[in-house]
Amino acid sequence: MSAMNTEEGALTDFDAQSDEGKALTMSTRDAESEEHAALLNFLVKLGLKNFYPNKLNPQSLFEINTNSIEEKSVLSLEEIPWCFLRKLFKMNAECRSSIQSSIRPEGNIEEDNDLCDEDLDTADDSRNDEVNPLDLIVALFHCADSILQQEMALKMSMCQFSLPLLLPHGHKSQCTLMLWALRDIVKEWCPHDMSESRGFVEDNIVQANIPFFSFVRLKNSSLSKSQILNHVLSSGQQNCNIFIHRDAEGGAVKREIADGLVEVCWYFPCGNESLDVFTGPVAFADLRGDISESLTQFNFLFQVSTATFVFLDSVEESEHKILSSLQDVKSKLFLVVNRKGGNAREEKMSVKRLVDELGLPKNRVKGKGQRLNVAGFSKKLCEVIKASLLDVKDTMSIVDMVGKAVELGLSVDECKTEAQRKAAEEIMDDIGVRSIPHYKKLNLTLQGANWKRLSKLEKEECRLKKSGNSCLEEHKCKLQEEKRQIRKKQQNCDVSKGMKSFIKCLSTSDKEKRDVFLKWMKLKFNTHSRVELSKLRHKFKEQCKKKDLKLIAELDQALLDSSLGTEHYMREMGLIYEFSTSSSTADEISQLPGLAAEMLLDGYPLELLYGDASNVPERWVTDVLMELHKKVGHRSRLLVLTVLGVQSSGKSMLLNTMFGVQFPVSSGRCTRGAFMLFLKVGEDLKSVLNCDFIVLIDTEGLKSPDLAQLEDSFEHDNQLATFVIGLSHTTVINIAMENSTEMKDILQIAVHAFLRMKEIGKKPVCHFVHQNVSSVSAHDKTMTDRKHLLDQLNEMTQIAAEMEKKPSIKEFTDVLDYDMDKNNWNIPGLWHGTPPMAPVNTGYSEAVAHFKENLLQTVKKDPGSEVSQIPEFLEWMKSLWQAVKYENFIFSFRNTLVAHAYDNLCKEFNQWEWEFRKEILTWQTQAEVEILNADNEAEVKTWERLVGEKKSEVSDKIRDQQTTMTGKISDYYKMKGKQVHLIEKYKEDFLNRVKGLADEIKHSVWAKLDCTLQLKISLQKAQDIQRGYRGVIEQKVMKLLGDCNASTLTEEELKQEFEKMWAEATGNVSGLKERDIAACILKLLRKDFCNRNVNEALKKVTDLKEMGKGPFKTKRKHVGAFMQKFQYMCDRDLQSVADRIIDSCTRFVRDKVKTDGDYQDSFTKDLLEQIDESLKQCYDHHKTNIKFEIDLKLHICGIASREFVKMHKRFLSDNNPRTQLEKYKTQYLSDFLDLYKKEDHCQRKAKDFVQSCIKPAVKQFISGSLGVNIVDDILTGSHSAEYSSRTFFQYNIQKELLQQGDFKSFFNYIDNYEIYVKDWIFEHIREKMSVDKTLCKLENNNLQVIYKKISEAIDRAAKEEDGAPLPDNKESITKLISNMRKHLIKDISLSVEAEKTTLFLIQSSCHSFIKCLKSSMKELKEQLEEEFSKSDDITETLSKLPIKPQDQLFKRVFGCGRQCPFCKAPCEAGGKEHKMHHAAIHRPQGLGNFNVESSGRLVTSLCTTDVHSNVKFRNTDTKWEWIPYKDYIKYYPDWIIPPDSTIEASDYWKYVLVQYNDRFAKIYEVKPADVPEAWRRLTKDQALKGLKDAFNMK
Repeated sequence: MSAMNTEEGALTDFDAQSDEGKALTMSTRDAESEEHAALLNFLVKLGLKNFYPNKLNPQSLFEINTNSIEEKSVLSLEEIPWCFLRKLFKMNAECRSSIQSSIRPEGNIEEDNDLCDEDLDTADDSRNDEVNPLDLIVALFHCADSILQQEMALKMSMCQFSLPLLLPHGHKSQCTLMLWALRDIVKEWCPHDMSESRGFVEDNIVQANIPFFSFVRLKNSSLSKSQILNHVLSSGQQNCNIFIHRDAEGGAVKREIADGLVEVCWYFPCGNESLDVFTGPVAFADLRGDISESLTQFNFLFQVSTATFVFLDSVEESEHKILSSLQDVKSKLFLVVNRKGGNAREEKMSVKRLVDELGLPKNRVKGKGQRLNVAGFSKKLCEVIKASLLDVKDTMSIVDMVGKAVELGLSVDECKTEAQRKAAEEIMDDIGVRSIPHYKKLNLTLQGANWKRLSKLEKEECRLKKSGNSCLEEHKCKLQEEKRQIRKKQQNCDVSKGMKSFIKCLSTSDKEKRDVFLKWMKLKFNTHSRVELSKLRHKFKEQCKKKDLKLIAELDQALLDSSLGTEHYMREMGLIYEFSTSSSTADEISQLPGLAAEMLLDGYPLELLYGDASNVPERWVTDVLMELHKKVGHRSRLLVLTVLGVQSSGKSMLLNTMFGVQFPVSSGRCTRGAFMLFLKVGEDLKSVLNCDFIVLIDTEGLKSPDLAQLEDSFEHDNQLATFVIGLSHTTVINIAMENSTEMKDILQIAVHAFLRMKEIGKKPVCHFVHQNVSSVSAHDKTMTDRKHLLDQLNEMTQIAAEMEKKPSIKEFTDVLDYDMDKNNWNIPGLWHGTPPMAPVNTGYSEAVAHFKENLLQTVKKDPGSEVSQIPEFLEWMKSLWQAVKYENFIFSFRNTLVAHAYDNLCKEFNQWEWEFRKEILTWQTQAEVEILNADNEAEVKTWERLVGEKKSEVSDKIRDQQTTMTGKISDYYKMKGKQVHLIEKYKEDFLNRVKGLADEIKHSVWAKLDCTLQLKISLQKAQDIQRGYRGVIEQKVMKLLGDCNASTLTEEELKQEFEKMWAEATGNVSGLKERDIAACILKLLRKDFCNRNVNEALKKVTDLKEMGKGPFKTKRKHVGAFMQKFQYMCDRDLQSVADRIIDSCTRFVRDKVKTDGDYQDSFTKDLLEQIDESLKQCYDHHKTNIKFEIDLKLHICGIASREFVKMHKRFLSDNNPRTQLEKYKTQYLSDFLDLYKKEDHCQRKAKDFVQSCIKPAVKQFISGSLGVNIVDDILTGSHSAEYSSRTFFQYNIQKELLQQGDFKSFFNYIDNYEIYVKDWIFEHIREKMSVDKTLCKLENNNLQVIYKKISEAIDRAAKEEDGAPLPDNKESITKLISNMRKHLIKDISLSVEAEKTTLFLIQSSCHSFIKCLKSSMKELKEQLEEEFSKSDDITETLSKLPIKPQDQLFKRVFGCGRQCPFCKAPCEAGGKEHKMHHAAIHRPQGLGNFNVESSGRLVTSLCTTDVHSNVKFRNTDTKWEWIPYKDYIKYYPDWIIPPDSTIEASDYWKYVLVQYNDRFAKIYEVKPADVPEAWRRLTKDQALKGLKDAFNMK
């Protein structure tokens, strides 16, 4: 029979066989059913049934949980798929073999060793608890959705695993061509014909036309084709199990569902002849199982293959028919026969018959003899393949195989994605023949030149380098106008058709369709731009060698312009939203943030920093993240991790391997900027890691040495590094130890960023990763390298500290916690061999996994570390970016989170401070009463001893309070959720404030105790005189009574007799001696100037009261000789300072004079201290001399002497014995008449006692407590927020000023801030106390308290020590009053003289007196209540309070009183003990009387602008030398002047200057300012909004 006839006969038989199959439809269906059941059973076995079909998505693998950190051994079959996927996504090449470990029962160990009774050739080692890796892969591809299939295929390709080409058990048991799954794989290789030019080919493997070889077997083949394929593909490199084979781990386990699977793998040459097996790319397919059971797959492979290798031992009849039915066998079929010894003759003959029948040449049959091992035979087979390649004419790509697959009844996975493919192609069709830059210009219009110009304008607005000769504020206005015009143009841009289609496709509710569409877009763009970018990169490489900077810059830009990917469309989408107006935002545009947030949650990165224009779209990023915040129920604690490194240093790969994500690596495009990706944290780790998401930030590579030559390279890298490090909790820095130049560059950039973070209170953790270090002893051997790295870090730190003007920082460890061993990691090289055929190095993935575990363990060990929710993260991001735009970062950083954290601590501190003050003030009031109640008969030394004891007692009390308050601060800094890490640097300031507060209170209380002692002494002197006269009068009254009792007189006659006696008794009463107060003050003034050679000037002063009567005038002699040259410039300023000091001191004096009591020398000492404090600040700025100090002190002391003389005279008058006796004349007369008439005077005596003794003491008690009560009422009432912190106080004052619109108030606020604040507080208290008779209520509350105490004291005093009532006689009344004094010793002071006078000759019984006393007390209570309700002179009441509430509130909100040296804005730092002064809002300097020397006009510039520019200033502090504003820190090192937080922040004061420009100019006697036109357009509402922004008021 001819060969032809044989072939025809075989075909006839094959057709007959097919007909027979059709007749057995039922059995075919049964077979399909069995296959499906086997698949389902296997899925159930692995716990995957719920994911079938195609329900498993990538998001489920990205979650950070315990399993993803700690890789544990597999303990159940259900864990196998997840263990495999986790390891695969970490690119661990051991993922296929590791799935078998630890399931094995212990009993099996012995069974394995017991081999005596088993036939090794026939034993079946597979067990029900083992899984063949191929079955697992088939199962997972059936469960994975289309996106996960691509991800799996991509990771498997990187591990050099074979990939599924035909997947069995598809719909109706069809095989599926996995075209879509393989779509995303791109490979680079170097064919030998390009090796000389060092060129390479980069292509998508499904589109590349590559020779395709298939390997199949007959069922009786004893030779492992997979093992031989591995040998063929690994020649020249270490053998790699690309294909799973029977000797691989798990390969011998019986397959359950993998038969019929066709795997594919590619060989790619590296261009090295000594390493490459083939000179060009070759594809190899491997059919699992017997061809007779997978006829469709076999037919497909045979038809699409360059050649097919059939492995066999013998040929059965059915197999003979199959093979003989093939066409074109001579050119495409190879038989591989295993020649085993002792083979039956029939087997050999069956092979020979087939060869003869097919007419195969001898070179088409390859036999493996017994003596030839697998390696040797593989080489032989390799030569056959090479020879076959020489004859290849036509090749077919996998894409081209689709037609053949459909023809044979195979399904194609890509068919499901047809709609998304068409949508992507429609967008691509718009490109047409256009170049990508041209297409982007037409369709992605918002990313064009306008956008880049806008970004440059924003930076220029901060840096102001190009202002030329124009005024800075005018320049800023021009920039703002240009920005406004550009934004208007951007808003008017139409959305292109392509963008509309893109947004529409993203908006689908079907996430898988959305994901597939995006993948198609990515694939299409990559394919389109790959060739062009390849050419540009080649040119770029050439120019880098030539070092042509201009061309390098042009090509760098061309690479950017020619890059096009989905991220450009996402960016355009963001810009559409960014530039949309809030009022006209269409519904579809308003939905965009929600759409992007959904994608972020699904694992897509969000572009944070637009690299092409170095711009952060704040509105877009903010709204996207806030949408995400809402979607996760406001549970969005973020832990941020960033990787920094030079271009192509493997940082993206590091992130991908650590977290299984897919940041683009070598994608064929060049994208700049920073992208963030959110990973959910599992419930099992949320509390441990203290976060809900881990945010990964991947950045563009810091510039390579080639690009570092470009002008703005270092600045760009510095900005990027500072921004991402500032956002991160942990920063990983990829460095290459072998390149010292590159290392220095990246270290300098990083150290700058870390230094900046330290200064603003952020403490990132830093790890250095050294890649390509693989020795097992690398850690020890690289000790020298690590020390060298630390030396480099120290060197870079010093350089950075000098540039950032922080000379105190010398070493890297001064910047952050750094451990040479714990913060350095050695990671082996990524590839195990030479790419492109090298798999990922298992050591790499294991080292990265270990690094990740340690990284997250560090977070676990630091439970105190603060993490932000999304709103806080956004606030931080905005202020960070704002600061980055300024070159001088440390002094330009300003953050609302820091401001809030600082303000919150200030509020708490103010509350603690008031509790401290209140505690001591309450004690002080009681101590004063105790001192006044001291035994009048005792000596002065006894009183002094009492005062000493009280001083000791209060010192202990203050110390305890200080310790308590310090503890509260320490506890506050340990609290979570307060962002305390941001204000760590202020902790010392607050601790110093506590010490300062304690010192101030101690000084104040001691002085008050001394004053009380002096008052006691003064009062005692007056009372001693009064006592003497009282004795005389009482004797005369008794004598008169005796005389009159001898006769009967009418009442009128009795009164006449009494008047005679009174006149005689009081005729010679003399008062207290008047002191020469003016002389006392002058004496203290001379003492103040002792040792300063100024006695001559003071000797001329004869009467101090004559000084200070006219206005004080500053003179040239008041400043040093040098300053006299410039006196014309600062004359008015010095006069203003002097006037302020005089005004403040005069108020101090008048406040003292208003209080009850006598003048004391301590008043003058305090006054001189206050003047000295003011002069110290004055000297710093004006360099005043001793003459100025003498003249000013004489002037102020002259005013004080006149006032204190009045005070002294009032005291003498109030305590004049004659006056005091006259007060009691009526009582003496009544006593005289009652005794004469023998009438009961008990009620009158009790009433007189209450009115004369108790009433003044009660009023004193009420007054003594009222000041504290008023402060408490205000701090707990509706106006409490106004005094909660200095920030809120400043905001309210300035808001009120704007609403009132009164120029005089504005001027007083600016010119005399302290006085204005005091007056404002006083007026505020007065108004508050007027509302609903609040003051009356507070007085009545105190009255109730003291009434209750007195009532209880009367009840207790009426009893003996044993509880028995006092005897009912008149002698017991004295005991009663004495007991009352003891019980009320800390509450009220009862006048002894008043008591003796009112109870003179009392005849009542004790019990009657007690009854009358209680009745009189009730009357007194009603009387005082009526007095309080009728009293409406609140001002008078407030001015006479011993503890003045206005002073207490002033201390709370005034702070240090320092003002900005340029614009006079008040410092807003709390207390007086802070190191640095700062203000939330600065003003145009003209408001502080700064004017331009040449024109004499008020200055419009703001110091917040000037200090970040090259503009210069001069004043007394610079000795009138011109100094750049940016160097202001040299002259004002204790002032921080950051830029305005927003452009609108200074609108408030701009508006004020515009409104009152002429009036300020008139009062300052200069010309009005030339205000920019833009300022004139500001409205009152805009000014108020600017104020709110500046003070962070929502």
